Order: sequence, then C-alpha cells, then structure tokens
Amino acid sequence: MEIILPASRVDSCRSTGDWSDRLLTDYLDDNRNRDADAVAIVDNNSGRGTRLSMTHGELSEQVDRIALGLARLGVEVGDVVAFQLPNWWQFVAIHLACVRIGAVSNPLMPIFRQRELGFMLKFADAKVVIVAEHFRDFDYPAMIDSISADLPAMQHLLVIGDDGDGSFERELLQPIADRKAVEALYAERGHDANRVMQLLYTSGTTGQPKGVMQPSNTLIFGTREYIQALKLDSDLVCLMASPLAHQTGFMYGLMLSVMLGVPLVLQDVWDANRAWEIIAEEGVTFTMGATPFLSDLASASAREKLHDGTFKTFVCGGAPIPEVLLEQVTELGINAYAGWGMTECGVVTLSKPGDTLAQILGSDGSALPGTAVKVVDEQGQAQPAGTEGDLLVGGGTNFVGYLKRPEAYDHDDDGWFKTGDRAVMDANGYIRIAGRTKDIIIRGGENVPVAEVEGLLYRHPAIADAAVVAMPDQRLGERGCAFVTLKPGESLSFKAMQGYFEEQQMARHYTPERLEILAIMPRTATGKIQKFQLREQASQMLPDDSLR
Repeated sequence: MEIILPASRVDSCRSTGDWSDRLLTDYLDDNRNRDADAVAIVDNNSGRGTRLSMTHGELSEQVDRIALGLARLGVEVGDVVAFQLPNWWQFVAIHLACVRIGAVSNPLMPIFRQRELGFMLKFADAKVVIVAEHFRDFDYPAMIDSISADLPAMQHLLVIGDDGDGSFERELLQPIADRKAVEALYAERGHDANRVMQLLYTSGTTGQPKGVMQPSNTLIFGTREYIQALKLDSDLVCLMASPLAHQTGFMYGLMLSVMLGVPLVLQDVWDANRAWEIIAEEGVTFTMGATPFLSDLASASAREKLHDGTFKTFVCGGAPIPEVLLEQVTELGINAYAGWGMTECGVVTLSKPGDTLAQILGSDGSALPGTAVKVVDEQGQAQPAGTEGDLLVGGGTNFVGYLKRPEAYDHDDDGWFKTGDRAVMDANGYIRIAGRTKDIIIRGGENVPVAEVEGLLYRHPAIADAAVVAMPDQRLGERGCAFVTLKPGESLSFKAMQGYFEEQQMARHYTPERLEILAIMPRTATGKIQKFQLREQASQMLPDDSLR
C-alpha cells in the first residue's frame, strides 16, 4: 500500500512524543501480564441470547490462534483481511491478530450488501474475508458467494458459526501445539507502528467511498489524547453499541478499552431498554455514540428502574445535542459531551470536563492536545472569530492517504487536511460545524446558513429527518430545497413550513423555497444523510412560485 508519510512528519511526531511507536498488541500484552484474569470483553449475542465473558489471558490466547491461522492461510505483511461482523468478540480478536502479523484490518459494516461489498472487497484486494453465518436473519456467506467471481484476490472465505470447510473456528481457532512457532512468527513479522494497520472506507455522503489508510501511530495517538481529555481511567467500563466497523466504535470502544485495560461490553443490536439492562448488569460507566442513542437512553422505559448513577459519561457525535436533552441527562447525573471527527482523523474536537453547558451546547468542542484546527477563507487565510469558513485539521491524528487514490489526499504544504466541512470558531478555539463545503447555498450572492435552517426543521413537531440542499435558479444562482421525512400520522405543506419559519423569525431569503417529503431519507451505512443523492434530485427541480 502506497502511503503518504514524509520522514519530516515522522520525526516531528516522534520528537514531540505524539507518536509512541507502540502497537495495540503491546497494550494487550501489558494487560495480560498485569492481570490475565481480569475481564477484557463481555459479548452479548442478541441472536443466541448469550453472554460470554473473556479475560485478558483468554483474549490473548485467541489472538495468537487467529494470527497463526491467518499465517497458515498465506496472509503476509500488508495483505488485507476484510471482516464483516457485528459487535462480537471475534471482531476484536481478528483485528489484534492482524496487528500481530502485520496484516491490514478492513472492517466492513454489517448492513453492506452486494453493491457496496462488490466494490470494497475488489478495490482492497482482500485476500481473506470473514463473515457471520447469519446475523439478523441475513445469509452473509450466500451474499459473498454471489459476488465471488468478481473478487479475484479473495483466496479464503471464512464463516463464523459454520462447521464446514470454510469454518472460522476450524481454520483459525485451533489450539497451539508449539508456542515457539508463534514467537517466531511475531519476530519475523516485525514491529512497525507506521505501516498501515487499518483500512476503513469513508461513509460515502458525497459519492463513491474512499479507503482511508491509518497506521498504529495515528490512531493510538488520537485515542490516547481522547482518553486524557475526558480524564478516563482504569475504573472505566465501556459499553459499545456503535458498530466497531465505524471509527467511533473502533477507536473509542475497541482501542480505548485495550489501551486502558478495562472491560469492553459489546451490544450487537441497538435497543435502549436492553442497553440499560446491560449497563446495570455490567456496571457500565461510559459510552460514545450518535446523539439519537443518548436520546433513546433518556426516554427508555427501563431507565427509571435501572439507572442507579453508575453510568456517568456519554460522548455524542454526528449531531448537536439538543438543549432539552442536555438538561434532561444532566439532571440524571450523566455527563454528555459533544465531539467532531472523521474517519480520516478520528475525534479532533471535543467538549471536556469543566466546560460550561453553554460551551457544550454551542459548539462541537475544541481541539485535543497535539491536534489543531483552523477556519480559513477561499484563499486559505485564517478567518476572524465568529466567521464561517473551511475547516482544516493538522497534527498527529491525520491519516496517511486514500487507497489507490494519492491525488485525493487533500493536504496543503504545511500538512493541513482540508476536511470539506464548514465551521465557525469562537475566540476560545471552540468550533461549531456549519455543514459540508458542498452544502453551501449561495442565493443571490449571499450564503444561506444551511445547518441553522436544518436545525429549525428538526425542531418542527411533524418532522423526523431533514436536509437542505441547493437547487439551481436562473436569476439567483441557487435556492434552497428542503427534503424531510415526517413522523407517523403527521403532514406538512409548503405553506405550513413557510409559516413555521416566519414564526421562528428566520430571514425570508434563508427559508427553503421548495419542500419535498420523502418516505425514507437516503443514508450511508453509518446513518449519515447522503446529500449527493438529494442534490441530484434537486438539480431537476424548480422553486415553489409562492416564494419568488
């Protein structure tokens, strides 16, 4: 894999101590040597209705078995091992085994189907593909078989729960007869924290997903700074219901728990009432997820009976925390924080202990130590505080290239990554995401604050989901088109929407000039709205005459 990692960046990050040159398996070894009998993973399998607890010693043994098994199958340094799995213990062990032997982990969301996988597996030249036999009544092996003719690099399909020739258990979980063979394998593969450790596809909100390449140094640094900023320690018990195949679950579930040496409690299907049961059973203190997860927890019927004050911290990503929700969970003794990040850099800005409610509500946090953000104009000049512009990220968390697309590595000469997001920064360095660069609507020469308009739409009692995009206009260049889905039993007309914005005292020229009601909002596998699809639809539309 061709990465973009200048020696000057390596030297700089090492000299500052940002990059430690450690692998995640070094932390695994620390945990095993310190207390092999302490709990490492609690696996809650919804399909089987089972709970499995695994110690650090047991996890280390399974990792060794899988690593040796992958090597027997011909997996070499730099080969891609793709796995499409729910939040099960095998996901964690497979990734750690890949780190052991220098292979590249390529996690894939369980909701991907033939169209997404046909592209991703072929593009990555995945040598080994690992799937569940069934999850949520879906036949994963049959799906892979249906596209296997178009996957020339795939040499092995392994299935968890199968007892046939391609059984994951039979191929990769055999007891180790010779420990020296494991030690020799690890010595042969070496220890390099700058080789690609993770290949994770972007969510595809703007078109075909890109394969983000991350080495150990970038992800371990980013996770370490996150841990320190939130003052997390060895007393933590982490629940992870966000997919491990998404950077949220991967870094702030899998990696965070191994680095701290604390229990990782997995939930493979989101259900807020079940989450409260797990929180009570396992003594969970922390989680991170999309803001709707926090809303679900706050409103779940099981909360009143099961919330005893142990669960203390929820970090929200993907959307601002509504004021009423923040007030509600604060009264419950739950600390909610807001963060912003990307697959390419993990969480970069975060609100932290000690921040005021106004800072948590009014921003997406400030930059973690060792990272930096700046807001610039079209010429790359820093914008004054309070002025919207393009958001750039610098520092040790930035990725090292897109697979087979070096031209897409959008960094300037000083190493600043052009995120494609628009933001406003205040005088204290706190940012508020204002939308994507492509979300900008320039109506008659004036920028429409898309995020603010969408925020008002979300507050409308009839609306479930909302997105605003540009549609072409011969006179003004662009106008706004609102796409919404409605709550069950609700209705909304264009004139009613117009009246709502008037009541909210929104400037008339910011009000969307067309309303489209959808049955389902187009979304990525991680739940983000695919605005490029909406823009395609809007490109053929005209404004409602009543607002001309």
